Amino acid sequence: MMPDTVREKTQKHIDAGRRRFLLEAPVLAAAVAACGPTEAVKHAARGDTGTAVPPTTHRPIPNPDSRTDSSLHHAMPASSATPGTAGDAASVTFHRFDPVLPPVSRERVKRLHFTVKEVPIRVRDDTVVAAWTFDGDVPGPIVHVRQGDTIEFTLTNGGAIPHSMDFHAAQIDPKTAFRSVVPGQSVSYSFTPKYAGVFLYHCGTAPVLMHLGSGMFGAIVVDPPTPLPRATDLVLVQSELYLGNPHDGIAPFDYNKMLGTLPDLFAFNGRPAQYQAAPIHVPGGELVRFHVANAGPTHPCAFHVVGEQFDTVYLGAPPGSAIHGVQTYGVAPGGGMIFEMRADNPGEFVFVNHAFGHGQKGAIGTLIVDG
Repeated sequence: MMPDTVREKTQKHIDAGRRRFLLEAPVLAAAVAACGPTEAVKHAARGDTGTAVPPTTHRPIPNPDSRTDSSLHHAMPASSATPGTAGDAASVTFHRFDPVLPPVSRERVKRLHFTVKEVPIRVRDDTVVAAWTFDGDVPGPIVHVRQGDTIEFTLTNGGAIPHSMDFHAAQIDPKTAFRSVVPGQSVSYSFTPKYAGVFLYHCGTAPVLMHLGSGMFGAIVVDPPTPLPRATDLVLVQSELYLGNPHDGIAPFDYNKMLGTLPDLFAFNGRPAQYQAAPIHVPGGELVRFHVANAGPTHPCAFHVVGEQFDTVYLGAPPGSAIHGVQTYGVAPGGGMIFEMRADNPGEFVFVNHAFGHGQKGAIGTLIVDG
C-alpha cells in the first residue's frame, strides 16, 4: 500500500494539474477560435487531390465534380447579390406560379434547354429577392416526361458566376454531366429516367447550399409506363428563404443564415402563402394528385391537407409503392413523393407543412373544392 505521505503528494500534483487546466482552457479556446476558421476554410477548399486553395481566392472555379463541389465554401460570394439581380425593386411585379402539371408530349426524345438568369423576383407584395434561377423564375420550369424517355438537356449560363445542373431523375456520371460552366458557356448531356415519380433538380455548383438556397431548383415528374388514373395533377416544390438586408429594396439570399438553418420564410413554388391569396380550385369529386418535391435546402416537409386524408401515397416509383389512408407524410430535403385524395367534399381545404412553424412562415395554401 502506498504510504500516506506519497499518496498526499500524488493528490496535490493531480489537483495542481486540474487547476492549471482550468486556468489555461479559456486561453486555449481563444487560440482555437482564432485559427479555426482559417483551417476550416483550407480543409473545405481541399479537393480530392489534397491540394489546398487559398481562402482568399474568389476567382470563378469550374467544379471538377459535384462531390467536391458540395464541400467547398470559397468559390462563391456570401450573398446572392450579383449584377443581374440589381435594379428598380418597384418595377418588379408579382406573378403567381402556376402549380398545374403541364401535359406530357408524345415524343420519346425530350429536348430541354435551360438558361441561367440572375434576376430580381417579387415573392410577396413587400419582398423582392435577388434570385439565381433557371429560365428566370423560382422554381424553374416544371418538366413532365415518361419513364424510359431520353432527355437531351443543355444548360447555358447567362449569369455572372459558374452554375450547373443536377437532375435527381438521372443515373449518370456527375463528374461529367453535373460539371459547372462559366458565364457564357453551355453544358449538354443525355439521360433516361429509370423510375417514375417526382424528382428534384437543382444547381450543383459550390457551395450547393448557396445555389440551391438562392432559387436554383425545380421539379421533374416522370410518368410510369402505364399512366396513373386521370386526375387534377398539381406540383408543389417546398423551399426555404434565408434573406439578408435589402439593398435598394432587393433582399439577397444570405449564405451564413443558410448555415444557421433558421429560415425567414418557407414557400410552395417560390412564393410564401401564394395559394392562400389565390387558392387552387378543383371540381367536386375529382381525384387530386399532389406531386410534392422538397428543395430544402435543409428542412423536411410534413405534407397534410386539413379536413382530408390521402387515399394513396406513393413512397417510391408509382404504382408499386402505395400506402393508403394516410393523414401526414414527410418529404425529406432532396426528395419527392406523390399524394392522392378524392375531392368528394365541397369546401375549403388547407394544405400545409404540418411542422406548423414552417407552415406559419409560408408553406401553406388553400384548395377549394367546388360543389
